[in-house]
Amino acid sequence: MFPEYDVIVVGAGHAGCEAAHAAAKMGAKVLLCTMNMNTIAQMSCNPAMGGVAKGQIVREIDALGGMSGIISDKSMIQFRMLNRSKGPAMWSPRSQNDRMRFAEEWRLALEQTPNVDFWQEMVSGLLVTDGRVRGVRTGIGLEIPGKTVVLTNGTFLNGVIHIGEKQFGGGRTGESAAKGITEQLVGLGFEAGRMKTGTPPRVDGRSLDYSKMEIQFGDENPEKFSYSDETQPLTEQRTCWITYTNKEVHETLESGFDRSPMFNGRIQGLGPRYCPSIEDKINRFAERERHQIFVEPEGWNTVEIYVNGFSTSLPEDVQYKALRKIPGFENAKMFRPGYAIEYDFFPPTQLKLSLETQLIQNLFFAGQINGTTGYEEAASQGLMAGINAARKVQEEEPVILKRSEAYIAVLIDDLINKGTEEPYRMFTSRAEFRLLLRQDNADLRLTQLGHQIGLADDRRLERMLDKKSDTAKLINDLRQKKLSPDLINEGLEDMDTATVKEKISVEKLLKRPQVGLKEIMDLDNDLKVYLSKYSKDVLEQAEIQIKYDSYIEKEQQMVDKLNNMENFRIPVHFDYLAIPALSAEGKQKLNKVRPETLGQASRISGVSPADLSILTVYLGR
Repeated sequence: MFPEYDVIVVGAGHAGCEAAHAAAKMGAKVLLCTMNMNTIAQMSCNPAMGGVAKGQIVREIDALGGMSGIISDKSMIQFRMLNRSKGPAMWSPRSQNDRMRFAEEWRLALEQTPNVDFWQEMVSGLLVTDGRVRGVRTGIGLEIPGKTVVLTNGTFLNGVIHIGEKQFGGGRTGESAAKGITEQLVGLGFEAGRMKTGTPPRVDGRSLDYSKMEIQFGDENPEKFSYSDETQPLTEQRTCWITYTNKEVHETLESGFDRSPMFNGRIQGLGPRYCPSIEDKINRFAERERHQIFVEPEGWNTVEIYVNGFSTSLPEDVQYKALRKIPGFENAKMFRPGYAIEYDFFPPTQLKLSLETQLIQNLFFAGQINGTTGYEEAASQGLMAGINAARKVQEEEPVILKRSEAYIAVLIDDLINKGTEEPYRMFTSRAEFRLLLRQDNADLRLTQLGHQIGLADDRRLERMLDKKSDTAKLINDLRQKKLSPDLINEGLEDMDTATVKEKISVEKLLKRPQVGLKEIMDLDNDLKVYLSKYSKDVLEQAEIQIKYDSYIEKEQQMVDKLNNMENFRIPVHFDYLAIPALSAEGKQKLNKVRPETLGQASRISGVSPADLSILTVYLGR
């Protein structure tokens, strides 16, 4: 009934969609298995993409040739660039999206991708012989042969939903849990654990009083995620709102704590530290009198509202009473209550950097199965797993990004070397080279690689090369262009920066913190006319590279030092236990993770600098 597929992807969430698209685009014959064709790329929680560090990941996915940026642009209802008041390393794009259109655009994109087939049914097990995966087994007993398998099961593996004292099996509200895979993998020697995440209630927007809330507009000049010309920035946007909890809300919520699965021990899994439930917030931060609530529309035309900041698993009657004490929510009608969900995951220290498992050849894990949280984290892992599954079939070396090249690399490197005991979320602070890993230059960092592996098309490469050469030319011209004191001094005084006594180059002026290209253009009309021929992207790129030149250079020097260790490869079957001088913990951790390079070994928790020195000596021999 089924041919042998090159790549079988199990699960059609954000990770599964990116994995299937990437592998197929690279020429692999792909089967995407999902329990429900109508929930492909479902935004299970917040209808938004991007945010701090997550926006950088979406841009990186796009630069490599993935689809999350394009799908986000096509379904966007509002765009904001977060952290504009800080330095460019912190600028992070975020979109509010139309939930239904996002899922529809992903499904249409996959249906129009040659080499992608679909099968709607639960996958209950893997076909494994001689330590190698050979395909999957479905719930009705069909065996589908595949050369590689990518598991992207999200929250479905033995998923249990909690609402107050009620609990029932499910991978998402209204959908069944997936059973069989965890038990089989544990039987094969994998370590498994439990994690928890949650979602807030949804309400009827027609029942809210927005006059009691703060309005939150999108950016005046909205941008987009994708570097391609396939999408355009928004010309109109939907607004969001902000309101706050209060003492009365907190007291109402506390009245239900005795029935909370979080506090009475029914939930065993750890939840995300940086996206806690409302009951967790008022319990952990008892001194705070209020918490912010973001009121976010779920689409262009729907009246459904996402109550961001009110994630909860309290009984539905307590949720309802507490909601109605929030300003603007006095007459709120609830569409459905919030809930918590517990699910199985597999500690990611059991993976290689390619996301292939160490125990079973040709089996890859991506997304929440690895202990992460967030659409963007899942999508980026799916992309890399799809790339590497296709390359495994094509007998090519895996694509392993470096920490200095992408947030995606920081994410994967952290997971595999440090593991995670709570759902991992990406932040800019996790990246030691965040000035190099900005959202504005992801195309310059990654598009050439995406094109090289057959994922980014010729047009994308051409656009990136044009941007690169235009930026270099503009920077050179700004070094040469000099402005006279009589032309600029009055303006410099207005900017509260020192005046000049002789001609000064635009480049030197730009290095001043108070001065930007926009301000300089206002001082010299000829310069303004000249700069108008460059795109906004090129102008921004040139300004950042000039203004932060010395900082970028220092980070690059650190990268060069690190690369020496990354290039020092460790033999696959190296025997750490045979080195008596290594610490007991060092031996244990090195033997478990099996690092591929000395650089990777240096980032494993429990491997000391002394262990690293000893390892370097032995490898040098």
